[in-house]
Amino acid sequence: MTRTLTILGIESSCDDTAAAVVRQVGSTLPEVLSSIVFGQNELHNAYGGVVPEIAARAHAEKLDICVRQALDASRQTLNELDAIAVTAGPGLIGGVMSGVMCAKGISAATGLPLIGVNHLAGHALTPRLTDGISYPYLILLVSGGHCQYLIARGPDDFTRLGGTIDDAPGEAFDKTARLLGLPQPGGPAVQAEAASGDPKRFRFPRPMLDRPDCNLSFSGLKTALMRMRDQVAASKGGLTRQDRADLCAGFQAAVVDVLAAKTRRAIGLYLLENPATPTLAVAGGVAANTAIRSELETVCTEMGTFFTAPPLHLCTDNAAMIAYAGLERFKAGASDGMNLTARPRWPLDLNSPSMLGSGRKGAKA
Repeated sequence: MTRTLTILGIESSCDDTAAAVVRQVGSTLPEVLSSIVFGQNELHNAYGGVVPEIAARAHAEKLDICVRQALDASRQTLNELDAIAVTAGPGLIGGVMSGVMCAKGISAATGLPLIGVNHLAGHALTPRLTDGISYPYLILLVSGGHCQYLIARGPDDFTRLGGTIDDAPGEAFDKTARLLGLPQPGGPAVQAEAASGDPKRFRFPRPMLDRPDCNLSFSGLKTALMRMRDQVAASKGGLTRQDRADLCAGFQAAVVDVLAAKTRRAIGLYLLENPATPTLAVAGGVAANTAIRSELETVCTEMGTFFTAPPLHLCTDNAAMIAYAGLERFKAGASDGMNLTARPRWPLDLNSPSMLGSGRKGAKA
């Protein structure tokens, strides 16, 4: 008999409060019945970044409303669900705790199984939600707090090939936006400004391309941009709109080149496993950058590897990915009890040593 699973997902790891309902009938492609996201940009804009205490308070105020809207939009009741999936880490601990406590309350009241989900696994498994790709595949997880190359073999089975040793690309984009007086989040703002800029006017470094591994570094790019900004401003008495656009274009081109080169190396290592259908999936907020997507798609074409990336609304933080990751874990027999804890750090690959560097969310997993 074909089994149908309907999962409620809850996400609150950073500054987006989200809830979603996902259903899968047998082995068919899952269906997102609803996906509700409450952003917090207006709460944090004045501070130039996410303030953890403000984010946690906003999550606590909005989670129950978000869950109710997700259930209403999906036309499901709690009695029709099979389980509740919730982000249990990594992330800003106050926000993660808010989501975990909300999920525990619903589980205690209904008796529904509770499934803790690694936020990064949510991103990494999104291509299976949207495109039904098969294991093993290569995933580039690229976001505001993380950047990793991983071979995904199962919902709890990941091997890291490399990652950033300091700032993640999204963090570097945010810092670049602040340095140039652009609004947050920085990724979309820098990309929009770069569209009218000359990427060759300013020559930025391409960090770590001389190293034959898949590790990356983006902190130096931010420093290089700051110095170039200061040089131009000092020589001209300020920055013109074109100066800013050219700085953004040069910075973005450097990020694209580094990711393209390291992706070639990661694909080479991945292909040694002789996957039946070689696939590179890109997920995370920075995967919404069209310049990065286009260049990585070119790399995949050159290396005979299928390229896929989720729709833009599923690249940024959302609960549909959490619901689906929980669905995969639930199908595999996993579940958590009321002793589920919120975790600020939670590496996907438990066998590899931690990455060096801190970044805004602490040591890289």
